[in-house]
Amino acid sequence: VAVAPPFVYLDQVKSSLTDRVEISAQNSWVGKGGAFTGEISVEQLKDIGCKWVILGHSERRHVIGEDDHFIGKKAAYALNENLKVIACIGELLEEREAGKTFDVCFKQMKAFADNVPGWDDIVIAYEPVWAIGTGKVASPQQAQEVHVAIRDWLKNNISAEVASKTRIIYGGILFRLA
Repeated sequence: VAVAPPFVYLDQVKSSLTDRVEISAQNSWVGKGGAFTGEISVEQLKDIGCKWVILGHSERRHVIGEDDHFIGKKAAYALNENLKVIACIGELLEEREAGKTFDVCFKQMKAFADNVPGWDDIVIAYEPVWAIGTGKVASPQQAQEVHVAIRDWLKNNISAEVASKTRIIYGGILFRLA
């Protein structure tokens, strides 16, 4: 289990956690330090005890403008520096409605695959952007169909072993039956 508070609260939250809960950052910079005002380096995150970092979150993609290749490079750097990665993928509403969910997710997966040194320390988080803060919700079946497709993609493009070992989680609102 990991929690990912805002940067300014990482140390405070970390000090209140048990050994069974790890701390994650919500983002990191693509390389070692430097003059990148407002960014935080992997080295800084490790210094305060972070074990994980979330990369590719929808806001970083669609508000900040980070592209798949840049996110893949960030993941590679974090992994090479022994920080585990929660790799976010997901589609916009117009992409889902156009039947492009799998194309979008697979393109995002490929950017990770093209850059990362291995998959042992990666958790894939499927977060459909259309189900975050929009009032729309994904059904469990919609989430499951994407999870199955991601696992199949891993099997066909990486290996059966990686497909069976990699954790895939859901990040977004689910439809709930009353």
